[in-house]
Amino acid sequence: MVGLVAVHTLADGLGAAQFINAISEFARGMEKPTVAPIWARALIPNPPKLLPGAPPSFKSFGFQHFTVDVTSDRIAYVKTQYHQATGQYCSTFDVAIAKVWQARTKAIKYSLESQVHVCFFANTRHLLTQVLPKNGGFYGNCFYPVSVTATAEDVVTAGLLDVIRMIRNGKARLPLEFSKWAAGDVSVDPYQLTFEHNVLFVSDWTRLGFSEVDYGWGAPDHIVPFTYADYMAVAVLGAPPSPKKGTRIMTQCVEEKHLMDFKDEMKAFF
Repeated sequence: MVGLVAVHTLADGLGAAQFINAISEFARGMEKPTVAPIWARALIPNPPKLLPGAPPSFKSFGFQHFTVDVTSDRIAYVKTQYHQATGQYCSTFDVAIAKVWQARTKAIKYSLESQVHVCFFANTRHLLTQVLPKNGGFYGNCFYPVSVTATAEDVVTAGLLDVIRMIRNGKARLPLEFSKWAAGDVSVDPYQLTFEHNVLFVSDWTRLGFSEVDYGWGAPDHIVPFTYADYMAVAVLGAPPSPKKGTRIMTQCVEEKHLMDFKDEMKAFF
């Protein structure tokens, strides 16, 4: 068993995994890593800072842990439904997060006119290919917070495919929103996050690279990202322990009084 603590002021998930993979290659006796870590912080856009807003609140909500495994067949079925309905493709991330957001909103029973949000941190390295090293290696923070907002009524009454479309529309806005931020053309700092009850934060661990780390005795059987800050509602996508296939959804996003309804909403679908 290996435990790691990553500090986000130094690296994002992709960067931390790349750095750890470099260390594992040295542990296996390689003279140099396959991808050399590169500092290069000055290459990332640094627009003029906006005046800071109110400090974030860190109120403890007592959110409870809940984990559910979703079969690959079930995810594939929803992807097929979405493609047949829209002519477009969606990802496992889109399906899983749309369901968590909808199930959470239903379980908590927000007033229908209130706003609910889902926020995820999108990699932006592909938007900076003109400035980042062509061979890769940058392991600092290179992400943009994407937020999707809707009324509770829209999330609760919509079909799952419509909620998936909301998620995908948010992802489609990434290039424009990132370029506007990089040019200083924003009035609100997108990186100044608020930890309110109605905001669901999402993290996808399925493609970061931690599952490929090999110190000499093989890749890990299982990776468990540990969330402990109950002032923020969190959903994390990962994989179940090897050799089991599918997607594992790990959440800490509802209080005890809403947990049973949330479990029922999740299990009824998956």
